[in-house]
Amino acid sequence: MKRLAVLLLAVLAASCAPGSPRQPPPLPPAPPTAAPDQFGLIPSQFADLPGWRDDAAAAVLPALNRTCDRLLKQPNDKSVGQNGMGGTVADWYTPCSAARRIAATDHDGARVFFEGWFTPFLAVNNGSADGLFTGYFEPELPGSRSKKGKFVVPILGKPRDLVTRRGADGSMESGRMVGGKFVPYASRAEIEAGAIATQASAIAWVEDPVDAHILHIQGSGRIRLEDGSVLRLGVAATNGLKFVGISRILRDRGLIEDASMPGVRAWLKAHPAQAKALMAENPRYVFYQTISGDGPVGSEGVPLTAGRSIAVDPRYVALGLPLFLDTVEPSGQPLRRLVMAQDTGAAIKGPVRGDFFWGTGEEAFDKAGRMKSGGRYWVLLPQRRSPRIAGIN
Repeated sequence: MKRLAVLLLAVLAASCAPGSPRQPPPLPPAPPTAAPDQFGLIPSQFADLPGWRDDAAAAVLPALNRTCDRLLKQPNDKSVGQNGMGGTVADWYTPCSAARRIAATDHDGARVFFEGWFTPFLAVNNGSADGLFTGYFEPELPGSRSKKGKFVVPILGKPRDLVTRRGADGSMESGRMVGGKFVPYASRAEIEAGAIATQASAIAWVEDPVDAHILHIQGSGRIRLEDGSVLRLGVAATNGLKFVGISRILRDRGLIEDASMPGVRAWLKAHPAQAKALMAENPRYVFYQTISGDGPVGSEGVPLTAGRSIAVDPRYVALGLPLFLDTVEPSGQPLRRLVMAQDTGAAIKGPVRGDFFWGTGEEAFDKAGRMKSGGRYWVLLPQRRSPRIAGIN
């Protein structure tokens, strides 16, 4: 013990001696590298699904029927999802026909239908069913077809010089041709500074740049015109650059504590001088087109159904499949219901990840903007799937 004390004193003295070199403290160990995503499906029973018997199951049928309308127009032998996760189109003919015979209020009948035609599989990532679920909505903004009065913020249509092609990894990328070479398209900051003024025309004008930015984040929306009519907008294209969320930008600057979308919107509107430059740090820009139909159109190509459509990562879950969701609302109330995978999103990445569509208007905005919940989901696959490509027994 005495020898240890003498050694400690010697070390301390050496460290304080004039001219003695100071050694930097050792670096902390590097954080463990996250394991690569590994999607898996665990066979389950409907009795395993919490709240299965409490859901108003027939409410998902309009969304399912929209998927069926799209699906059954395709070749019989076409695979549903990557590697034929959902079998082939032919495997859906009879279930889709049976779904149409169920009354809109027959929730027990809807449950019997799903139990008879589908098998639930718990989705996991590296064996864990824990995932993240957020929400989105369809903004509705006052606006005009022309620039006048307070309506000075343009909603641009697809530029004439924008080119879309398939990249080396198979994904679609956007840019333009310059001197015979494909180059990245202009960023948000460049576009808002007038870089493509001769290439893109506004299809509508709105009042508030913050609300326009939120429209860009959501991907679809409605413009309520001065005569009371509604102009529904859907994505025509993007500039192809990376999406950077405004909430992340504000958090990284230490400017905000409430990083929910309602909190972000309130901060941006209260600080207009800073808001423009901060929003321009998101380089991604969305170009719009007018659409018709009962709701915003998701990536599957069908109108979304409020409270029954969800955005997923299509690398893992095929668009058009039913899911049973087990998460919570922003209020803390359970959110357990059948939904349809009918959309995708730039920030929706990972095997157990979802973005729940709340609908249109301010109430939907409040719920969507505050939702960031843990949860899990089951993928419902047809019991009769073509074994040649189904890949799941």
